[in-house]
Amino acid sequence: LALYFHSGEREEKCIIEDIPSDTLVIGNYKVQRWDIHKQDFLEYAPGLGMFVTVTTPSAEVLLSKLYGPKGTFSFTSYLSGEHVICLQSNSTRFVAFAGSKLRIHLDIRVGEHFLDESVVQAKDKVNEVNSRLEHLIEQIHHISKEQNYEREREEKFRKTSEETNSNILWWAIVQTLILISIGIWQIKSLRDFFISKKLV
Repeated sequence: LALYFHSGEREEKCIIEDIPSDTLVIGNYKVQRWDIHKQDFLEYAPGLGMFVTVTTPSAEVLLSKLYGPKGTFSFTSYLSGEHVICLQSNSTRFVAFAGSKLRIHLDIRVGEHFLDESVVQAKDKVNEVNSRLEHLIEQIHHISKEQNYEREREEKFRKTSEETNSNILWWAIVQTLILISIGIWQIKSLRDFFISKKLV
């Protein structure tokens, strides 16, 4: 997931990421500040910090840390579900222009394990092949976890659908019984009315 969004200084922006359990998540970000004189965003935003907060599906804070204007954060999920990742600028300078317009670039990678470049570039080809194999195995494990998580979600959705269909069926049966009862009661009431008026 790679994106950028605009924000006011000290304004909190959040995204929701659906993550399987026991999965490494790595986020890279960069903050740019709007320059009034140039009428464009500066390449960097010196003096600004970025406060990153990650909340689990059970509303537990998994990560809460202040970083610089450009940085990398990472965490490992222990619960499956929607994790909320929030970023809020926080000026590290004494004077803060709280109304400044910011552009935040964010790149989130779920389940990626990066190769150790020093090993890859090593002369010993056996170590390089071994490192690449380990990387592939980690990727296979991640794909397997993703598939298991999707199966769990599909099973949960199927059960919910079946319960809803069952409830609709019972409600239709109850409605039919109520309509039949009201019809029988109306026929009996009309019959009694006609008999009392000696019309039949």
